Amino acid sequence: MKILVSLCVFVPLLALATAEEEAVLESILRDRSHIEETLRLAADEKAGDYAAALQRLRKIYHNSIRPMEQAYKYNELRQHEISDGEITSKPMVLFLGPWSVGKSSMINYLLGLLDTPYQLYTGAEPTTSEFTVIMHGEKIRTVEGIVMAADSSRSFSPLEKFGQNFMEKLVGIEMPHKLLERVTFVDTPGIIENRKQQERGYPFNDVCQWFIDRADLIFVVFDPTKLDVGLELEMLFRQLKGRESQIRIILNKADSLATQDLMRVYGALFWSLAPLINVTEPPRVYVSSFWPYDYAPDTSRDLFKREEISLLEDLNQVIENRLENKIAFIRQHGIRVRIHALLVDRYVQTFKEKMSFFSDPELVFKEIVEDPDKFYIFKSILAKTNVSKFDLPNRDAYRDFFGINPVSSFKQLSAQCSYIGGCLLEKIERAITHELPSLLSSINSGKNPTLSSCEATGCGEKPKNRYRRN
Repeated sequence: MKILVSLCVFVPLLALATAEEEAVLESILRDRSHIEETLRLAADEKAGDYAAALQRLRKIYHNSIRPMEQAYKYNELRQHEISDGEITSKPMVLFLGPWSVGKSSMINYLLGLLDTPYQLYTGAEPTTSEFTVIMHGEKIRTVEGIVMAADSSRSFSPLEKFGQNFMEKLVGIEMPHKLLERVTFVDTPGIIENRKQQERGYPFNDVCQWFIDRADLIFVVFDPTKLDVGLELEMLFRQLKGRESQIRIILNKADSLATQDLMRVYGALFWSLAPLINVTEPPRVYVSSFWPYDYAPDTSRDLFKREEISLLEDLNQVIENRLENKIAFIRQHGIRVRIHALLVDRYVQTFKEKMSFFSDPELVFKEIVEDPDKFYIFKSILAKTNVSKFDLPNRDAYRDFFGINPVSSFKQLSAQCSYIGGCLLEKIERAITHELPSLLSSINSGKNPTLSSCEATGCGEKPKNRYRRN
């Protein structure tokens, strides 16, 4: 009887204590309603139109660009093979920066993972040792790196080239979330300046480069205590060269400083990064505190809130423009493949012109490769084709390329034609100048892109029989 009375008294007290704890927790947590509002997570998407456009884009790539890639072995020059998973993948947001600056906390905050079983582990010490890919799924589960690489529907298969040690450091987390239906987050191990790459057990910078090349938005996160630039961070910014439009620098934990100290830290951050970012217009810097708890008292909370909303608008812009960015990326890739094919064609043509009955093929081609300017290889491309000199690849890259691939293994472009398939050069040029821009226009105008728009007739033109005499 006494035990029953004690329980009757204890249970209400326990419920009261729990309610008080929840009330205290709610009072220190930040309101997240602006995240859903700014990112428009409640809005419905036109999934059918989006899928149709992706299918059309995939068809253009496979019909018009990939055959040229394979014929002239472009992937051995750039080592960037585009898979179907990459074409259909969601925009990727990459988080980089020193250790314990709040990268994982920022992802937890954006996804509302606080006090859930799948919140990313955070702490004052280096906590993230894996590359963690947070993506959408029907249920919450963890996916091993080897499983992600084996799944052809994903875009992570090429990561196997970095070895099994890295595969053990790659992990995926799937969860049903409205934001993850539109974007994928990648959390990376923090940069530790006193650690050598060999100690990680895999080529850390090469892996970072792989993700950098495929990221739509790159958040480089700092906090007021970690502004020094060492060798590893310097190498990272060297890898980011050419991707300045995707970079956003975040000065996190800004509410831990008084306003005057924050101004000094802001200036010190620019002073540290200035030698590493050699562009006319520096990347945008966001100053705030990106975690679930309320801002510290007596700080510039209105400024921090505006900065946070501005960052969310930036993220939403990437989500809204994901299809346009994908089309632009495939078109840019097609331009590079076309330039590569034109250069290889020119090398082959020059080689055949310089060869005679008594010539040594190896010596003749070695002379061409060692000094391509002597034979006007690159200048002839600029003179005869619609190619910008700023798009031309490095001359030294072709010395290595032809060291692996004999020039005799390539045909000239004039010989890359068939009665059924047409000419490879005409197909890729039509994709670059007409099909991909038309697909982009149809999306911007709200029209539903169909699969037959340019497939049979070359976008409104009558099919031509190139073997028929006029």
